[in-house]
Order: sequence, then C-alpha cells, then structure tokens
Amino acid sequence: MTNWTRRGFLGSLPAAAATLPLAAQQSGRRPAMKITDLRCAVIGRNPVVRIVTDQGISGYGQAESTKPYLKPMVLFYRDYLLGEDPTDVGRVMMKIRRMGAFKPWGSAVSAIEIALWDIAGQAAGVPVYKLLGGKIRDRVRAYNGGVRFPMTGQTPQDYAENMAKMKESKEGFTLIKQAVGFHNPAMMRAIPNGWYDEPRSGPPHADRGLLTERGLAHIVSCVEAMKKVLGSEIGLALDCGPGWTVKDAITFARALEPLHITWLEDLITGDYTPYPNAELFREVTQSTSLPIHTGEQIYLRENFKDLIEKQAVNVIGPDPEDVGGLAELKWIAEYADLHGILVAPHGIFDGLIGLAAHVHLAAALPQNYIAFEYPVGQPEWWYDIVEGLPNPTMKQGFIDVWDRPGLGVTFRVQAARARLAEEDRGFFD
Repeated sequence: MTNWTRRGFLGSLPAAAATLPLAAQQSGRRPAMKITDLRCAVIGRNPVVRIVTDQGISGYGQAESTKPYLKPMVLFYRDYLLGEDPTDVGRVMMKIRRMGAFKPWGSAVSAIEIALWDIAGQAAGVPVYKLLGGKIRDRVRAYNGGVRFPMTGQTPQDYAENMAKMKESKEGFTLIKQAVGFHNPAMMRAIPNGWYDEPRSGPPHADRGLLTERGLAHIVSCVEAMKKVLGSEIGLALDCGPGWTVKDAITFARALEPLHITWLEDLITGDYTPYPNAELFREVTQSTSLPIHTGEQIYLRENFKDLIEKQAVNVIGPDPEDVGGLAELKWIAEYADLHGILVAPHGIFDGLIGLAAHVHLAAALPQNYIAFEYPVGQPEWWYDIVEGLPNPTMKQGFIDVWDRPGLGVTFRVQAARARLAEEDRGFFD
C-alpha cells in the first residue's frame, strides 16, 4: 500500500472514522461507504448538489448559473443513488447516465458525477486529478469566460476599446473569446438589415438566417478591430452562433484567415440545440484554415462520435457540467486526441465549485488541451462562502493546480447557510 493511500484511509479520514471497528482501523480498511441522501439547493443562481454519506463525508457538484430551474431534475435521481458506494463512481453512473439527455437533464447527471469524485478523492485522501489518471501539467490555462467588460456600443471602435480593457485585466489572459454574429444579439440588432429575417424574441440565440453583405462586413470589421488591439500577443477566439448558413460560415472564416483567429465556435448549432450536425460542420471545416469549434451543448461520448470520427471540427468544447461529468469529458478528450482534434472545455457559468472541477480535469487532460473557459462566482459573494481557491485564483493566464483531497474547495458553512433560500434551510444539516 502506498504512503498516500495509507494516509488517505487512516490519517486523513474525517472524524467519523474514529467510530470504525478496531479491526478495520488496524487493517487500513473500512466498511463500504453508503450514500444516505442527495440534496440540491440553488445558491445565488447556481444549483448546488450535495451527496451525503454515512461516514461523515459529503461531496459537492454545481450546475451552471443559467439553470436555476434544475433542482427537481437533480432530485429525480435520488432514489437511484441511495445505498450506493459513492467511491464506485463508474457503478453509480451506470445507473443514471442512461437517463440523462442534452440540456438540462445532462446537467443534473454531470453535477452528481462531479460530487461523486469529490467524495472519492476525500475518502482516498488525494486530489481528484489523481483519480483521473494523475496530472500532466502543474498549472492550467484558462480563457476569459466569465470575465467580461460592458460594451458601450456596437461599432468596431467599441470592440477595440473593449479588447483593450480585456488585455489589461488582472487575470492576464493569454486567450480571449468574444461573442459575435448570432451569438451576440446586440451586435446583430445594431446592423440595419443585417440578415434576411427578423429578430426573434424569447430564448437566447434564436436568430438565424442568411447574412446580408452589410451584415457580414460589419462583423468582419469588428473582428479586425479587436485583433488589431490584441496583436499576436494574445489569442482571439470567436463565439459565433448558432444560426449561420454553411456558405456564410465559410465566407466569414475565409475573410478572417489572415488574422489567425484561434477558433470559430458554434457557427451551425450550439447551446440548447439537441444535435451536433456533423456533416454541416465538416463542410465548413474543410473549407477554411481557421479552426472550427463546437460541443458545449452535447451530452455523452456517443453524441461526439460523428464529430470526432468524421473530423467535422478541429476543436471540441464539452462542458463538464453538461457532458456527463469529469471522467466522461476526459474519455472524449482522449478519443479526440487520437483523431487529431483539440479540446477547449466550455464553462463560463460553471461557478466556483465548477472552477475547481475544471482545474482538476485540465491537469489530467492529454496534450490536445488548449484552455478551459474561466467561470467566476456570481454573485460576487460566492467568494465569501467557499474556501480553498488560490488567491489570486489566476496569475498571467494560468491557475496553479492544488493538492488538497477531493476537489479541494469547501463551503464556509455558516456564511453559506445565510445565503440559502427558506426551502433549502436543511441543505447543510
């Protein structure tokens, strides 16, 4: 038995371990842990999962702040988890993975999976990245994600000024992503007759259609202005859709080829689209030298199969809080690597527990990893209710990987309890 295992099962157990039978303590073994409860509370806007065990260890997972409605979907799986050993992550996930789907059900399954890894790491006394195969990098790169500055307008000059602020942000990002085209309704509505349809109200990113010459020219001008500010010093990625026609996507990509854009994301499908449309992405990818990216909405490896095997894109961006969790994303990244495809995980709304999960995962991903999308605490008081993150979290565009057991981020329970809604008062009990 290795030293860290010995420490994990004896020296690093919670106080509840003191009640174990003497024989179990002496042998280094303990009775199988059991899940006694699955709870979910919406803290701020982030649904937070807590898996409670009979040995005094709890694990936490988190879903995107855009999903405050997720609580009943998480609790649907409660009866499937009760009595299971949470450290048998694969066995538990076999019971519930098949009942997930594209957003939002996959989000519930993913948050549960992350909480299971948190427990498994604490029980073994090791950081989660050790359970994912060990780290191959000591610090991980992230791009801006949740760090954004308000736009003052929608002209090329406005975008240039915004990029100047991003360039000077304290995080020191080496890669910055900006929304353009149909992923940016404000930009599209600022262009008179920018595309051959009318603006749609309701859910985000509902617009789509053929761009007019004026519309395409305006988007290209804004990108040129941003790249001029960033130069070759900082990479620029573009979140573009969904909603583009294939021909517009190709024309746009070719127009930007001299600018060496890091990637064009979700041109054809994305977000709440329940399919990846590999054939259309492949046509775009084969028609330009710029990297084409998609995948944030996709649940499970089966739904990445066509994108990867047909080499329909150059970069995939699964979100660990949507794709099925950490192990699922790592498997997908390994399979993508076999096909020469890069990985840049989505994560803008994943919160601070999600940030911890990203760090452990990114430490263990293969060398096709680029960067993950940096989530921030929303509201700001999230930084007051958790502990364990580095301070500052990011230095010069990178986050140092920490070695505390599990995810290594825990709640300041008293402070967090004050932020609970009345219906969630028993969450930490």
